[in-house]
This record gives sequence, structure tokens and C-alpha cells, in this order.
Amino acid sequence: MKHSIKQEIAFVFIAIMIGTIVLCWTINSRFLENFYIQHKKDVISDAYLRINEVAANGDISSEAFDLELRKICDMYNISILIIDAQSNTIKSSMWDVEKQIHRLYDNFFRPDINIEYLEEAETYYLATAMDKVTATEYLEMWGALDNGDLFLLRSPLESIRDSVKIANRFLAYVGVAATVISAGLIWFITTRLTKPIMELKQISEKMIELNFETQYKSRGKNEIDLLGEHINELSSTLERTISKLKTANNELRRDIEKKEQIDKMRTEFLSNVSHELKTPIALIQGYAEGLKECIDDDAESREFYCDVIIDESGKMNTMVKKLLDLNQLEFGNGKIMMERFDIVALVRNFLVSAEILTNQNGVHIKHERVDPIYVWADEFQTEEVIRNFFSNAMNHVAGEKRIEINYMLFQGENTSKVRVRVFNTGDPIPVESLPHIWEKFYKVDKARTREYGGSGVGLSIVKAIVESMNQQYGVINYTNGVEFWFELETK
Repeated sequence: MKHSIKQEIAFVFIAIMIGTIVLCWTINSRFLENFYIQHKKDVISDAYLRINEVAANGDISSEAFDLELRKICDMYNISILIIDAQSNTIKSSMWDVEKQIHRLYDNFFRPDINIEYLEEAETYYLATAMDKVTATEYLEMWGALDNGDLFLLRSPLESIRDSVKIANRFLAYVGVAATVISAGLIWFITTRLTKPIMELKQISEKMIELNFETQYKSRGKNEIDLLGEHINELSSTLERTISKLKTANNELRRDIEKKEQIDKMRTEFLSNVSHELKTPIALIQGYAEGLKECIDDDAESREFYCDVIIDESGKMNTMVKKLLDLNQLEFGNGKIMMERFDIVALVRNFLVSAEILTNQNGVHIKHERVDPIYVWADEFQTEEVIRNFFSNAMNHVAGEKRIEINYMLFQGENTSKVRVRVFNTGDPIPVESLPHIWEKFYKVDKARTREYGGSGVGLSIVKAIVESMNQQYGVINYTNGVEFWFELETK
């Protein structure tokens, strides 16, 4: 058999076990020594703090501290030297006291250039240094206690490295032995476990050929045996009902497809309505609050606010009606009214109505001031595209908080087009999300989309509208933001 479940299960478990052992060995090899050294640094620092505390209390010569000091030295393999200002030895666990006194003074006044400082404080230094006589590398701390005494603490690093090597070698031996033993056990166990599965496989192959005579012989009451009994029951009933099932299945498939299509249209319609009404409602609310709070108390401003509210209310009323047609665009039933209008004026009028939103959010709008550009398109649907791109830019603008709208004219062989580009500063769209942003309900950042109330259908609406006019659209990532664009014919 080319792909045996027994082999797959065995190989998966063996691979996981080997991978775990190799990972542990790798982590040990790379990090255990550093972990030991860090632990040794902490131990030396704790010893220093304890010695300094005892020296400050005047108990450094007590028998209790001698016992504690000996315990610290033996447990953590630390050598300790404490001298007073006259170079008299106060405490020492070193056999070459005179030599270490000279080394202590050298560290203060003639430090070795090979010393690698790990930590420097006002009263002590912590470093790694090489003993030239024994060619042994030490972790050393030296400095002055609060009472003026000098101290030197050192511990050899070679013992740490030896411990790491021994631990890694032992882990390798144990890992190899465990792999060999476990591989045998896994192979034996998987053989026993997969034997009834192979029998079920053979029965299912016969059922594919419409042979329902072979029955599974149960050995117990585990999940595989229950599955075998169910297959036996299925085999008994399938032969009697297969013809009816095919007929019912065909009818059911048609009913399900029809129901799913209706549910999909209803869901998308409700989502589109809730999404598209947010911006005009926000505008109406903003200008109404402005009227209530008398931001501009002159008659001309009040009239302007009222005009915007009336205009946005009318757009909302029209939008609800148009969304019914928009929901049919993807099915080819939507009506597109091709008109000739100035796209620059359309964008400029939209930005005027959205001015209060941009001011509230501190967003800077840069609209390229150019001569009129007349295009052939559905004016209402085109404004919906602009509205969706602008809403998307407002929701994701960051950094400099700048939104730019500009145009690019270009000629083709048989046509002339304009590309309308909406750019906002902020984070680029993740590369893996670019192919999906036009899909319904797809959200790049669900948490952030939830914050501003997005439904994830704005760009899918753009896609449906632009494709219904047989035009192109797209998105471009920049280091400082994102640009969405669409094209319209000018002739």
C-alpha cells in the first residue's frame, strides 16, 4: 500500500518524538551555558549583597557568618576574598591569598585589556577574566563594601561548560535510546490499532462497487467497532433506498441552492444597507449637533447645515432604493444608467459634505485641483464607489492622517480613460490579505473593523459596481499608506 495509515501514524509519532528530543538538545546546546552563567551572576550578586549587609552590621567575623560563607562557597563553587584598607585579610576561601590580593589591586588600578565587563556599578564590577597562570576563565566581581573593605568574588567558568557538555551528551544518549525503543513500540501498537481499520477499508471498497454482502465482525465496543456496526447497518439499508435517495438528493440539491441564494441575497442586502447608511447618518448627526450647539450662529451657516442634512437625507432615501438594484448587479439584473458628468465636481461636492467628519477626526484632505474631467458612467453608483473608498480611507488613516484624491488620464488604442486614485497614509495592507479584500465580509483586522463599525462589504460593493460598468479597479501598497483606484471612460 502506497500510503498506509499505520505507517503515517507511526512516522508522525516518531518524527514528533525525534523532533522534540532534537529541539531539547538544540536548546540545551545553545542556551544552557548562558543560563548557567546568568544563574552564576545572580548567585555572585546575592553573595555580594549578603556580605555587604553583614559587614555593615559588624558581624563579618562571627562564627555564624563563617558557616554561612563556607556553605555559599561550597554550594556554588565561589571563592571569596575580603581585605581592609591596609591589605589585611578579613575573610578568604582562597589558597593563594597574596596572589589574589595583587589581582584585586590590579583589577582596580591596572585592569587587564582582556577583561570583558558584564556589569558596572558604583561600588563593584562584574566581568569575565582569564587567569594567565592557570589559563582558566573566571567570572569575577570586585569592588568596595559600604564599610570601605575591598572584596573579590570569583567562580571558574570551565566547570559550567563541562556541566553543559555532560548534560548534552547524556541527553543525546537518552534521546537515541528512547527513539529506538519507542519506534518499536509505536510500530507494534499502530499495527494492532489499524488492523480493524484495514478491514473497514476493504468493506468500503466493496460498497463502492455496490457489493453490500460483506459484514464487519465486531471484537469489542470501542469506537472502531461501533463504526463497523454502523457500516453494517448502512450496508443493509443503502441497497434498499439507493434509487429513492438519488431522486430525493437531486430535488434537495435544487431546493438547497435556491434557499442559499435567497438567504445570501437577503443577508448581503441587510449588510449593505447597514454599512452604506453609516456615513450619511453620521453626517446628518454631525450637522444637526452643529445646529443645536450653534457652532456658526449666522443664517448662512445654518442654511448650509440644513442643506447638507436635507441633501444627505435624500441620498439615504435614494440609497435604500438603489441598494435593491445593487444587490442584483452580481446576478446581471442590475440597471446601470450611463451618463456624462464631471467626476472632479462629483468628488469635490462629496468632500464638502464630508468636511465635518474630516475636521472631527483631524484628517487633512488633499484634492488635486484640475480642470473638469467628463466621464461616462452611472453617476450615483460612481459616487457610491467614491464614498466607499473615502470611508475606507477615513477608517484606516494614520501617521500623518492625510488623504489624497487625484486623477491620471491615459489613452488606449480605442478608448480614453481616467484613473481616480484615493490614497491614505497609514499601515500597508498585509500581502496575504490583498487577494481577499474584495470578498464579501472579509476584514483584514477584525478587532479594528469592529471598533469603527465596519461590515466588510464596502469593497465588495465597489467591485460589483465597477465590474457592472466593465471597468478596472485595484489597490496599491506603499511604505507609508495604501492607494485604491478605479477607472472610467472619458469618451
